[in-house]
Amino acid sequence: MDDVLDVDVPEYFTCPISLQLMRDPVTAVTGITYDRESIEQWLSGGESATCPVTKQPLAKGSDLTPNHTLRRLIQSWCNENTSRGVDPVPTPRAPLDKFYMLKLVGDIQCRRSEIDALRRIETLVVENERNRTPMVEAGVPKAILSYVANCCDESRTVGLEEALSILVLLRVPSTDYAKLLLDQNNRIIKSLTWVLGCEVDNRIAVRSHALIVLKRMIKAASSSVLERLESEFFRMIISLLRDGITRQALNASLQTLLYSGPWGRNRAMMVEHGGVFELVELELGFPEKKTTQLILGVLFHLCSCADGRAQFIGHRCGIAVVSKRILNVSRAADDRAVLILSKLSKFSGNSMFVREMLMVGAVSKLCLLLQADCATYVKDRAREILKTHFDEWKKSPCIDDTLLTRVTR
Repeated sequence: MDDVLDVDVPEYFTCPISLQLMRDPVTAVTGITYDRESIEQWLSGGESATCPVTKQPLAKGSDLTPNHTLRRLIQSWCNENTSRGVDPVPTPRAPLDKFYMLKLVGDIQCRRSEIDALRRIETLVVENERNRTPMVEAGVPKAILSYVANCCDESRTVGLEEALSILVLLRVPSTDYAKLLLDQNNRIIKSLTWVLGCEVDNRIAVRSHALIVLKRMIKAASSSVLERLESEFFRMIISLLRDGITRQALNASLQTLLYSGPWGRNRAMMVEHGGVFELVELELGFPEKKTTQLILGVLFHLCSCADGRAQFIGHRCGIAVVSKRILNVSRAADDRAVLILSKLSKFSGNSMFVREMLMVGAVSKLCLLLQADCATYVKDRAREILKTHFDEWKKSPCIDDTLLTRVTR
């Protein structure tokens, strides 16, 4: 209705929230009618809300009854005013039938026309975003994850693409994932790890979707789940970092490693499977800012253990690539890069480290950082590094010893 001429829209045709013409009017339990999109967005803002007009409590799952009479009046008014620039209002799609959804879930669980059921669910979730909530309520995520687990048990790949696509599209709440992990123990994570190594059609999409689902599950997981992650889990994720997955899946993989990083056992397994080398190589490709921040975050965790620091210093480009990112990406990247160098300086600050820092310009970069606008604690870490090796670095003709003395005071 952007090009509408001077047309007065009847007040009772407008939504109290958006103040725009309603296209799908629904009536809340308080008796007030709103446009469906506006009231659903209002209610999605928290666990509970109030009716915008009456201020009465209105729970997130409150029934919204379609106001068919008002919709027909609005459609009739729009048709009468098309010559004045008013667009017709189409009849909204019927809401998803709960019993039909339960039937599809039953087909998957009972192994009855399961592929057809998966394809139908995928179509429905793509067709209308409003179908996603009733699908979650009908138990679709649990049925799909059980299907994937059964595929793993039977080494069967048919339907995996559709199943994982549904899980990505549904955006299952983290609380639901946490409960599923608790109920299913390690079976779900094991089956998704198995998917990462499967040879299937459309391999990139299947693996990318599996990585995205894994990230959501690990984010929701309890400490007891994270403490029991297996070596194969990290081996598969690390092996795919540079092996043709989507950008979204790459960032999901890095977030998974980041969420798992605080546990020493997990760090040891990441290092064992070449995580440090793969991350440095990945960063050498100049990824986008968000990816760089995630890489540096994971590297910080891995440099918290001796083997990780040894691998990092052993990579010819390790110190160089991290120091180059200081003052060139973001404040978050500065923070993580300085923390990595601080770990190396404190626990692995041998003569090789001292020479390398000079050769790649890291010492000069830290001096510049101390003169830049950044967080106090980051400057404190940078100053600590410079003070620790001050006697060696001030002798170098590559460093202005006057500046070095001034910034370390």
